[in-house]
Formats: sequence, structure tokens, C-alpha cells
Amino acid sequence: MNKVFKVGFALSVVLLFAGFTSSCQQNQVIENEKLQLSTSIPTEGNSWVINGSESNSELIKNGGVKNWKETETIIRTYFKTEQTGNLNIAIYAKVVSGSSEMKITCKNRTEILTIENTDWDTIPVGTFQIENPGYHFIEIQGLKKSGEFFPEIESILIGGEVTNGKVYFAKDDFYWGRRGPSVHLNFQVPENAGDAVYFYNEITVPENNDVLSSYFMANGFGQGYFGIQVNSETERRVLFSVWSPYKTDNPNDIPEDQKIKLLKKGEGVYTGEFGNEGSGGQSYYKFMWKTGTTYKFILKGKPTGTGETDFTAWFFAPEVNKWKLIAGFRRPKTDTYLTHLYSFLENFHTETGNVTRKGLFSNQWIFDTNNEWIELTKIKFTADATARKESRMDYSGGVDNDSFFLKNCGFFSETTSIDSYFERQGGGKQPVIDFEDLP
Repeated sequence: MNKVFKVGFALSVVLLFAGFTSSCQQNQVIENEKLQLSTSIPTEGNSWVINGSESNSELIKNGGVKNWKETETIIRTYFKTEQTGNLNIAIYAKVVSGSSEMKITCKNRTEILTIENTDWDTIPVGTFQIENPGYHFIEIQGLKKSGEFFPEIESILIGGEVTNGKVYFAKDDFYWGRRGPSVHLNFQVPENAGDAVYFYNEITVPENNDVLSSYFMANGFGQGYFGIQVNSETERRVLFSVWSPYKTDNPNDIPEDQKIKLLKKGEGVYTGEFGNEGSGGQSYYKFMWKTGTTYKFILKGKPTGTGETDFTAWFFAPEVNKWKLIAGFRRPKTDTYLTHLYSFLENFHTETGNVTRKGLFSNQWIFDTNNEWIELTKIKFTADATARKESRMDYSGGVDNDSFFLKNCGFFSETTSIDSYFERQGGGKQPVIDFEDLP
């Protein structure tokens, strides 16, 4: 091998390589050929095991791909380009011992490499053709090895014409980059509306979009949120949370006079405290909701008149055909009706950040202090820091027939401009709810 060196991000180098074995349609030895590389993509933040999500945390760790034993394992590294043309590929890797034969595929073309170096080195793969802008992946599979493990891979190096334009991938904050971008619908309340006492929304998750660790949040407000989650293969939840006015990620730090107080809860509903992303009161009801079914949500927020506000959430499943009380919480040091009404879609585990999910949000209404139902037909589409810093570009939102939609993760190529506005067709069905009959 040549002298060991590492290619850093945004550093343009020329690699002179000789004496490694590759094959593309037929095996051949490439010697004295120059490969231009300009961009280093860390595998730690941009690679996934595609045929076993449970293996991601075992194989993709600090520093990249490690402890790889199985030939069945397939790992893909994702990135997005604006340009087309030649794509040069190399990997920055080493073996712990022995030698490994690896199959590397991009755009239906495959190279076979034998890796024997026990020190970190840049190993050229070849030049590929990118015909369309958008997301691409480089797929690696181990074929055989003489040591215990296949190579450790710190990064994928790319260059060529496609890198003359912008290249998108996660460069830091890998935990958030691996979770993927969160996206939001911010509902625009008409100026002539009174204060919102109730907020009504409906969610339909299309078939095959109920991806593990998805949170389809229907009724968000200034102090909390309410929606449905996929928590495991056998568990799904209806979740309602209210944040404490005391800013902390540790619920044990909240002073007694700033704790969220439980007023009531439905049968079978768990209630407790939560932390990590703010702290407060949490409730959830285990319910195996289904794709293709429309579920209804209604949230109430009303000041007590004594410097506190009561928030209550109800859920309607057509399978049950009646409103279900989730919980009612009292938030201290708060004097407000419902504000900042929004919905979001997020993935809350890193293992499934490479799988696309989509939700449909329809028939939004508020019931205001003038005792009138007002339909909400306009939204502002926004996204989180992961999207705004361009670590991930696989997000979209807008109008789908008579619904709004949100879509994220999975490295699809279309992207919706952040802070853009959309309007769905109005004239939906005004909710028919007797508030006095709600449990």
C-alpha cells in the first residue's frame, strides 16, 4: 500500500494507488491511476445496517463501523448531491487482523476489494456515474475474512464532478443526524378568531408508514403536545404531555409550586413525569392504532382565573366509537388559552432514521371564546435544527388532496422549503361534540 494518510472534509487531494484488487464486471488490477477526492463522509453519522436495524447500535459506534462479523450484514452510507457526473469513491478503513474481501456497490455497479492494512489507510474503490441529483447510497458487504472481524470503516471519501456542487450529509451532532429531521405544521389562526379553548385535529397514517419510533403529533400547543406513537412491534401509544414552567431536563429539580398537577385521567392511562427534552407531566394510553384509519383528537386549554391553566386531552378511535379521556393536567404560573397550535412528525430512535414515514393531518378546527367553530386551513411548514443546518434533507410537507401531510427520514430526494406556506381546501366537517358529555 501507499503511505498512510487520511483525507479530511473539504480537503482536495490526489490519491496515487497501486496493487489492490478490484472487479467491475470483470476483475482487474488498477495501477498508477489518480483518483480525486474532496469530501469525507463519517460513517458514524451517515451509515445504517439496512437488513437489521437492531444491529445499528452494535456496529456503528463512536468512530464509525466496528465489530462487524456477519457476511449477511449490509451497510449503506447516504449523501445527497446537487450535481451529476463522475463520482470517485474511496474508503478510510483498516482490519484488526487478517484480510477481508469486501463488496462495494453504487448505482448498480459493484467493486470487490481485498483489505489487509492494519493501520488506517485510504483505499480507492473507483469512479462511478451519477445520472440524477438527489440522495445516493454506497453499499458495503463483507464477503469473506480470515480474521475475527471485517474492516473498521471510519469514513467514505468521495470526489469528482458531483462534488463541484453542494454535498449534504451529517457532519456533526450525529445523534440528531441519525434520528433524522423533525417537521412541523404551524396552523395559522384567523385574526378575527377569539382565543382558542378547544383544538380539534385528525390523523391518518397511510399503510406501511407506521415505522418503529415514529411520533405523529396531532395537537401541539405552547405548553405541550398530544398524538400517537409506534413504540415497539407490539406496543403503540396515545401520548399527552404538558411541560412544567420550570426549565430543566430533570423532573426531580422542579420546585413543588411549579410541578404539573394531575387532575384526572382515563381508565388504563399511565401518568407520571418526564425529562430529557424539558420536564413536566406525561400521560399515555396503550392502544394498537392502525394504518389507514382516521383518528380524532381534541384538546382543551382554559385558565382557572388564579394564575393556572388546565389542559385536557381526549382521543377518538372509530374501533371504539366514543371519546376516551387521556388526562387533565393543571399547569401553574400559566394564564392562557391554547396558543401556537401545531402538528409534527418525528423519529425518536436513531436505528430507524433510514426509513421513511408519512402522516396525513386533516380537518383542523378550533372552538373559541366566542363559542364559534373556526376551521384552520393554512399552515406554515417548518423543520428542526437537523434540517436547517442541512445535516438531513429528506423532509417534506404541504397539501395532499384535502389534508396536510408531513414526511421525513429514509433519504428520499424531494425537499420542501422551510418556512413556506400552504393552504388546504376548506369546507370540511365541523366537529359535532357535546363538550359536557366528554368524560
